[in-house]
Amino acid sequence: MQEVKHVTMQNFEQEVMQSELPVIIDFWAEWCIPCKIAMPIFEELAKEYSGKVKFVKINVDESPDLALKFSVQSIPTFIVFYKGKVINRLTGAVAKEYLKDFIEKALSSIE
Repeated sequence: MQEVKHVTMQNFEQEVMQSELPVIIDFWAEWCIPCKIAMPIFEELAKEYSGKVKFVKINVDESPDLALKFSVQSIPTFIVFYKGKVINRLTGAVAKEYLKDFIEKALSSIE
């Protein structure tokens, strides 16, 4: 069972850019209500996609440089990376089916 990993500037290169698997990042913050709504959905999908997609979260308050680098202007923002490149992005708390569909579309674009 896959855990959602916390990523910072210190481990971003290793965990995201060098990952063999596609990576979906949840840019979030502790004070963000929509982020708190989205988190259980994100964690559920991490279990469903275990071994296929790596799920990580980045706290924008702790890593503002990463949020700036990827033009995250509102949260939650989900960004899918594959082999160091941004494949797709989605902003806002969404239903599980919508987030799953977003992931599936991203995966189909890299196969």
